[in-house]
Amino acid sequence: MFLRMLVRAAILRRGRALSALIAITVSAAVSTALLTLQLDTQAKMQREFRNYGANIVISGREGASLPADAPSRVDAVLSGRGLSAPFGFVIARTSSGEAVVVAGTDFARVRQLNRFWAASAWPALPEQALIGIRALRAFQDHNQPFDLAFQGRNLRLSPTGTLQTGAAEDSRIYIALATFTAWTGLRPSIIEVSAAGSPAEIDSTLDALQHTFPEADVRPVRRIVEGEARVLLKTRSTMIAAALLVTITAALCVLSTLMGWLFDRRRDFAIMKAIGASDGLLNSFFMAESAALGVVGALPGFILGLGAAAWIAHSNFHSALTPRLYILPIIVGGSLVVTLLAALLPVSLLRRLQPAAILRGE
Repeated sequence: MFLRMLVRAAILRRGRALSALIAITVSAAVSTALLTLQLDTQAKMQREFRNYGANIVISGREGASLPADAPSRVDAVLSGRGLSAPFGFVIARTSSGEAVVVAGTDFARVRQLNRFWAASAWPALPEQALIGIRALRAFQDHNQPFDLAFQGRNLRLSPTGTLQTGAAEDSRIYIALATFTAWTGLRPSIIEVSAAGSPAEIDSTLDALQHTFPEADVRPVRRIVEGEARVLLKTRSTMIAAALLVTITAALCVLSTLMGWLFDRRRDFAIMKAIGASDGLLNSFFMAESAALGVVGALPGFILGLGAAAWIAHSNFHSALTPRLYILPIIVGGSLVVTLLAALLPVSLLRRLQPAAILRGE
């Protein structure tokens, strides 16, 4: 009987019910679209920020080498949520006596960490080298093998490609880390880390690395970390403000609908009270009607919101959007909260309704 009364009330007053449903549907659609776009944009921006390279640098104090197991310890802290690459540096001399900076690194890791590096070709063999465009001036023939000397030990290398980054890397010669260690006898002195996650998660990774390497200097690359935090916070704030504004508008529309619903049916409620219906039963009936509006309006709103978010992502960002179904309970729960909060004022008026006065036409 309770369910039949709910359905009958919606059918007889379908005009008011439809206006409330439209308000909830629009609110759910806008909230779904904004929340989906915010999550998708945040994930894509985090990936783009990772392309700018390291956001944390671990370096030995006063240029000292890091422990031999430092790379594995960094990987253990990251646990798959980031990338790292070790670097060792020495100043060597060419056959003509000119000083050049030689860096040893893991090329496989560097290619993933520093995707902004513009390399014409990457070394694949131990005796091959990647030469910065400004370091080419130290060699007369850029395509011929060359020799480097460090503390009386010589190393013959073959140029494989050139590197251009617009920074200090352009003045260096990069070789494989194993070749660097065998030639110089030195271990890496710097590990660049690109920690993934939100700014708070990056700070947590930084604290863990500082605890893991008390003997080293562990510092963030502030320009990248702070820039990422600033952009993400502004994006999140804008999305939340827009969704909140639409939700408040929908709540006011639902409140207006429920108030009209109550005044239209005050004689019905008066009769129910007169024949023995308790305040609790009437309140439950009215709140159930409001909750039904929230659920029924949220479901099509969620579908429309996903479609709108996909269209916005395609037309403005030219990228595909990943639907996040775990947003559905949030949207349904939010719609329920909005409709139930909007029903509080009508319920309080319903509780004070006097059957005798209403039935006498007062």
